[in-house]
Amino acid sequence: MQNVAAPLWLAGSLLLAASSAHAALPDSARLYKTPSCGCCETYARHLEARGIDVEVIDDQPIGQIKRAAGIPFGQGACHTVMMDGYVIEGHVPLAALEALFEQRPAIDGIGLAGMPQGTPGMPGPQLAPYDIYQFSDGQAAPFMTL
Repeated sequence: MQNVAAPLWLAGSLLLAASSAHAALPDSARLYKTPSCGCCETYARHLEARGIDVEVIDDQPIGQIKRAAGIPFGQGACHTVMMDGYVIEGHVPLAALEALFEQRPAIDGIGLAGMPQGTPGMPGPQLAPYDIYQFSDGQAAPFMTL
């Protein structure tokens, strides 16, 4: 009679490892914002609650930061985050950040235009799907919808 316990144990361990494998978010981020924006501070606290050390910078012209980062025209938001080689524009939900760092696509970054209600840092319930875009060279394309 074969010992099936060992192969079943091994298969279960591999399944558990595969289902719990998530890309770790970076340890640090730099968030650029205007001095008076409170929701940007709340987004920084959201990242810090996930173990990310956030440096908040509010003494540089945010428009210049966005242009240099290649944010597509009309797709901006109130803050821009630099994180492990990627640009994160706006109140991007955690699920999109996890997908970005799991997939690590060859793009400049991802963003969520405007300041949608219910996103991290913005009060209220989600009213519509969040269309997260990816961008490279100032051109936007769909990334995911949450």
